[in-house]
Amino acid sequence: MTIQIDVEGTRSEAQPAAHPVGGKDRVFSPVNVFSHTVLIAWSILVVVPFVWALIASVKSTGEIFGDNPWALPKELLWDNYAKAWDKGVGQYLFNSLVVVTGGVFGTMLFGSMVAYVLARYEFPGNRFVYYLFAAGMMFPTFLAIVPLFFVVKGFGMVSTYQGLILVYIAYSLPFTVFFMHAFFRTLPTSIAEAALVDGASHAGTFFRVMLPMAKPGLISVGIFNVLGQFNQFVLPSFLSPEKPVLSQGIATLLGSQRYENDWGTLFAALTIAMVPVVAVYLVFYRQVQAGLTGATLK
Repeated sequence: MTIQIDVEGTRSEAQPAAHPVGGKDRVFSPVNVFSHTVLIAWSILVVVPFVWALIASVKSTGEIFGDNPWALPKELLWDNYAKAWDKGVGQYLFNSLVVVTGGVFGTMLFGSMVAYVLARYEFPGNRFVYYLFAAGMMFPTFLAIVPLFFVVKGFGMVSTYQGLILVYIAYSLPFTVFFMHAFFRTLPTSIAEAALVDGASHAGTFFRVMLPMAKPGLISVGIFNVLGQFNQFVLPSFLSPEKPVLSQGIATLLGSQRYENDWGTLFAALTIAMVPVVAVYLVFYRQVQAGLTGATLK
C-alpha cells in the first residue's frame, strides 16, 4: 500500500499577528493619559509623606528642621520609638486594637445578617428599612455626639471598651448593609433554595452556604471598616476620654510638642500608627480588588 503525502503549500510565510483596530490609539487616548496622570499624582501624594515620616522617625529634631529635611539621618535614632512607646503609644495601640477588633466583628456579623434578609426576603417595609440604612450614611456624626454621649452615659459605658465597640458598630452598620445588600443580590438564589430543600434552616443556609459565598464582599467591606474605625477620632474623643485610642494619643503627643520639642518621637508615634493600617491593606489588597469587581463580573 502506497501512501502519498501532498507537501505542497506546507510552507507559508509568517502572518503578522492580528491587532485590535485602534488598540494603540486607545492606549494613548486622552482619557487614559489623564487617568494615569491623576493616579500617579495621587500615588506620589500618598507615598511621599509616608516615606518622609518614616525617615523623620529616626532623626533628631535638629535634622528634621535642618537645611535639607530630605537628607538621610547621620545616625539612626531608634530610641525615638522607645520614647514614643514609653509615652503611652503602646497602651493607645492596644486600646485601638481591642475596640476595632470587637467593632469590626460585630459590624460584619450584624451587617451581613441584615443585608441578607433585606436582599433575599420580601416583607412589608423592606425598602423602607433599606432606605433608612442608606440614609444613615449621610447623617453627620457631629449631630449625634451630644445625645449619643448621654445614651452611653446612661448605660454606664463611658470610657469602656464595650461602650465604644457598640458605638462603632452602629456607626459602621449603614455602609456595611448598603454594600453587602448589593453583593448578596448577585449571588445565585438556586443554591439557597437547594439548601432549604435539603432540610437546612434559614440560619443554617445563611451561615453555611451564603456567607462563605460572600467572602470577597465581606473582606472588602471589612477592610474599609477597619480603616474607618482605626482612624476614628471624634467618637472616642467624646465617649472614651479616660481610655484613649491611638488617634487620641497622637493628638496628645502633638500638643505636647509645644513644650518638649521632640519631633522625632512624634514621627515615631505616627509611624507606629500607620504600620498596622498599611500592613492590613498589603495583606488583603487582592481580596479587596476581587470583592469590588466581583459583583460586576457576576
